[in-house]
Amino acid sequence: MNNTQSTELLFEISKTGRRCHRLPVCDVPVDEPLESLLPDAHRAAEPPPLPEVGEIDLIRHYTNLSTRNMSIDTNFYPLGSCTMKYNPKRHERFAGLPGFAALHPLQDDETLQGMLELLFHMQEYLAEISGLPAVSLQPAAGAQGELTALFVAAAYFRDKGETQRKKVLVPDSAHGTNPASAALAGFEAVTVKSTPGGLVDLDDLRAKIGPDTAVFMITNPNTLGLFEKQIQTITTLLHEQGALVYLDGANMNAILGITRPGDFGADMQHYNVHKTFTGPHGGGGPGSGPIAVREFLAPYLPAPVVVQDGDRYRLEYDMPKSIGRVRSFFGNVGILFRGYCYIRTLGPDGLKDVSEQAVLNANYLRARVAEGYDIPHAGPCMHEFVASARGLLREKKIRAMDIAKRLLDYGYHAPTVYFPLVVPEALMMEPTETESRETLDAFADTLLAIRNEEPDMLRTAPHTHIISRADEVKAAKEPVLRWK
Repeated sequence: MNNTQSTELLFEISKTGRRCHRLPVCDVPVDEPLESLLPDAHRAAEPPPLPEVGEIDLIRHYTNLSTRNMSIDTNFYPLGSCTMKYNPKRHERFAGLPGFAALHPLQDDETLQGMLELLFHMQEYLAEISGLPAVSLQPAAGAQGELTALFVAAAYFRDKGETQRKKVLVPDSAHGTNPASAALAGFEAVTVKSTPGGLVDLDDLRAKIGPDTAVFMITNPNTLGLFEKQIQTITTLLHEQGALVYLDGANMNAILGITRPGDFGADMQHYNVHKTFTGPHGGGGPGSGPIAVREFLAPYLPAPVVVQDGDRYRLEYDMPKSIGRVRSFFGNVGILFRGYCYIRTLGPDGLKDVSEQAVLNANYLRARVAEGYDIPHAGPCMHEFVASARGLLREKKIRAMDIAKRLLDYGYHAPTVYFPLVVPEALMMEPTETESRETLDAFADTLLAIRNEEPDMLRTAPHTHIISRADEVKAAKEPVLRWK
């Protein structure tokens, strides 16, 4: 860059005495010196060593930093299984309205009627979309939602005296959080094999179901982007053994308004609000992972839930069988607010159209990518699909990671790589419903062009970024968190 000063660290351009802003003298009346209000032991001996810069230097510094970020507002983000959907800006404005954004969770219910009404209807919408009538909005993310659902299952079986149910069955194509959640909830995770076609192997499932089975965790559509056609057979097998079926709702973006988990036999599910209803995603949160369950599981949901009394709304805490709170206050209501706006903006027909367009986009991109990459499983796919770079590995010693890094040079975020584990050199892609055909064609053309580039160019990518390929293991284990 020509303006090198704007790219330097603030500490390096610091000059003693420069200021961005001068705070006014404290005008709070006190009877004693301000210094005496805080004991010496709790006061710093001297000010922290912060950079001293002018306002324009500060603005340039952070503005230039912001241009180094990839985001859904700046780049195509085909992250399979992560659903980087565009976040409508009108919903951001709604969520920022003072009457909602300025609320405090410790206010009396009578002063929160607008927010409580909104959350009550959000519970109803999520129940209707899932076909499961009881909803908790508390969980703060999808992973916490599935963990919460397993806590609910554990409480249900304890209440029935069926403490022998210790096993949770998990397909080998499942999200990695599934077995982790099972372990945290006190269960033993047992892997169920997939068929060569990428679906649950019913013979292996039958062999592993028994009186010690508590829950079968299944993602449908699964992480390969395939709909489990035998889903009702699966749920019947589990229910005949007295076990529950948990649906990992991460892929609800593919089936909105088309089918409902409750209708095909699921007893519990979570939602990822960012994946399905456009809560902003990335940078560590905040998230929201509401769960929906059948009526007989409702008493075990986290308390409180929102209830309606006449024309008023309140938080219901009188739930003696509840597993207790899983999140401070009532969860991340700002993200739930955005999801509510999304549902209300689109309505039932609009939500169905979302899924139809997402499936269409994924199948179109899949067909284009198949011109140069292996597609291990027969189509059609749902909202996402998995390609493989195994052919390139054999031909040129090029791996999925090399392709992912090279895509950065072309201005695209990489797809998910090396997941699911059942596909070697996996490239998992999900275009979502909001991308145009022109964007999909440009991305596919780039992938096909990369396939024919020189291997050394790919193995050393990216080439146009501030840093080259990082040692990701070292970066994770030895992060540099401070300037000095």
